[in-house]
Amino acid sequence: MTAAAFLFGACAGSFLNVVIHRLPRGESIVSPGSRCTVCGRAIRPWENLPLVSFLLLRGRCAGCGMPISWRYPAVEALTGIGYLLIFLHDGVGGPLLRDLLFFSLLVPVAFIDVDHRIIPDELSLGGLAAGVLLSFLPGGDWKGSLGGAFLGGGILYGTAFLYEKVRGIEGMGGGDIKLIAMIGAFLGWRGVVATIFFGALLGVAGGLVAMRGGKEGLKTAIPFGPYLCVAALLARYLGEWFWGAIPI
Repeated sequence: MTAAAFLFGACAGSFLNVVIHRLPRGESIVSPGSRCTVCGRAIRPWENLPLVSFLLLRGRCAGCGMPISWRYPAVEALTGIGYLLIFLHDGVGGPLLRDLLFFSLLVPVAFIDVDHRIIPDELSLGGLAAGVLLSFLPGGDWKGSLGGAFLGGGILYGTAFLYEKVRGIEGMGGGDIKLIAMIGAFLGWRGVVATIFFGALLGVAGGLVAMRGGKEGLKTAIPFGPYLCVAALLARYLGEWFWGAIPI
């Protein structure tokens, strides 16, 4: 079962690579089939095996011979490991489906935001709807889901509004607001609070590194989406520790 979880995750990661590449470009994620991004040659089935094909092809397109980005096997491996860990934590049941979908939304969001500084509505708003709908299934908490979505979106919208009024510049994009609303739909209000806490810590650390390495100093723009995605996973699996550590 553990091997199956990893393999299923790697296959899902192969599809997420398509989402990461095509969705921000406005292309269909269904058709045409997988093609080389350089020469446009259709990729044959044996060339599209997650992780394995990259090794067999030695990291190069079988048609034009151009290098294949390490991003592709990295996303496949990341998703495979993520699915495996989630399966080991959740076991078989309703929470497993919910967490796998949540993870599968966060992966493309993080990579797309890094590449294009956008978070597609198809992922954030689509994920928001999915999170709320899943909360109506047996064992779900639809009140907590709706509360988390409104609280998360409200906090970040209020923060962005005040920042813009005080500083006169946009400090947080609408994509981040929709993303935290989606996270709230899956994790509830407690998960939103933990996500914002962890996201702030990660964002400050990442921002300091980016500012030291960049040329714009305090004006360095950094995508906040990836930090929120990592923070959401920390909130999901370290949430009990977080709330237990608060002296209330």
